[in-house]
Amino acid sequence: MARDVADGEVIESRDELAAWFEAGCKGDAPLRIGTEHEKILFRRKGFEPVPYEGETGVRALLEGMNARLGWQRIEDGGHLIGLFDEKGGGAISLEPGGQFELSGAPFETVHETADELDRHVAVWRSIAEPLGLSALSLAMSPKWTLAETPAMPKSRYVIMKRYMPEVGTRGLDMMFRTATVQTNFDFRDEADMVRKLRVALALQPAITALFANSPFTDGRLNGFLSARSEIWRHTDPNRTGMLPFAFEPGMGFERYVDYALDVPLYFVKRGGVYLDVAGGSFRDLLEGRLAAAPGERATIADWANHLSTIFPEVRLKRYLEMRGADVGPPDRIVAMAALTAGLFYDSQALASAAALVEGWSAEQRQALRDAVPRLGFAAKIAGRTLREIAVDMLAFARAGLRRRARLDGKGRDETRWLAPLEAIALEGRSSAQAWIERFEGPWAGSVEPAFEEALF
Repeated sequence: MARDVADGEVIESRDELAAWFEAGCKGDAPLRIGTEHEKILFRRKGFEPVPYEGETGVRALLEGMNARLGWQRIEDGGHLIGLFDEKGGGAISLEPGGQFELSGAPFETVHETADELDRHVAVWRSIAEPLGLSALSLAMSPKWTLAETPAMPKSRYVIMKRYMPEVGTRGLDMMFRTATVQTNFDFRDEADMVRKLRVALALQPAITALFANSPFTDGRLNGFLSARSEIWRHTDPNRTGMLPFAFEPGMGFERYVDYALDVPLYFVKRGGVYLDVAGGSFRDLLEGRLAAAPGERATIADWANHLSTIFPEVRLKRYLEMRGADVGPPDRIVAMAALTAGLFYDSQALASAAALVEGWSAEQRQALRDAVPRLGFAAKIAGRTLREIAVDMLAFARAGLRRRARLDGKGRDETRWLAPLEAIALEGRSSAQAWIERFEGPWAGSVEPAFEEALF
């Protein structure tokens, strides 16, 4: 999320919370897709992490991009922490350890997402390279310890950093050392939301296996193909996971409201000030009796901000977010958008995907999610490997994109953007496995070559 919302209309009833979700229904309007990605910055000289301050720091990078793009500034306590395009375009923000994030604009076609990413990368490189900065295409910083990783000056991260060790063992690693790519996609009505949420949750492990790209930690192999995915298993059980209730009868906006109300708060924002209410209850805030914020009443802005601090594998806002993929190079970021559009924006593809996962139990889905960080494509469910599941999933998406028939200026449809994922599934070897082979072979047990070969 690029920026937190401040103040807003006071919430008078629980029904207003469900209505907030319902306002996201698109009905007959065009469905759009948005892509967000993070990249881990480093200094080319010495392969060092990039602090916020300094002539070649993260702030200097943001200032340079601000001068080039002319976007609006996002500041926190006088610190420039992001930019946004007030004309409805994307936004740039910082993750806790300086991961540089583009929250892309929503588009109707994957071609537009690809164009946006090309523009972003071109501008980013034009500013970063003169500063001696580059970025990794890996989903976890391969070399620096947590103590060596710089912290960005964002108030919400100060609150999260204090609270995370109280509720899990890997929350700080998640915050400071990982990077993801996610897609945001629409639903037409409540029933469509439920259908898409269930398919997305069930297939998220297959996507994690396809994108697995984080095998190094602290300068050595960490034992996982997606350490980023494993870290989320140990971050905070109250706000992560596979949402088994989403598959139960009666699932809808109100049921998600009940779930979100029981996720502890991090903060409430009043004006430009973040009030630390970590561990508090949103239900208490609704009733004006939150002990850490005496007299404060919940607002719609509080609700939107709270939802941004819930981190399941697939998240509901006024759209759905696929959150289980490791970041990779730009072509895989676009491929994530193509996979999502093909799978969820074509009725036949969505029906095929729903049939593929039908009958999987909550226990099977959880076991699969627990196994995939280490096993990747070799993880199994209902007698099939995730590689087999991924091949089917990609075939459904390809057929869906072909039926969508959204053509670019050269008459090409969106199927071409799936190619990087199809190659991975065909070979049955994730990016992480390829890096491990490099580490154990020509890299001779060093991660230093990653800073030359795993470039964004």
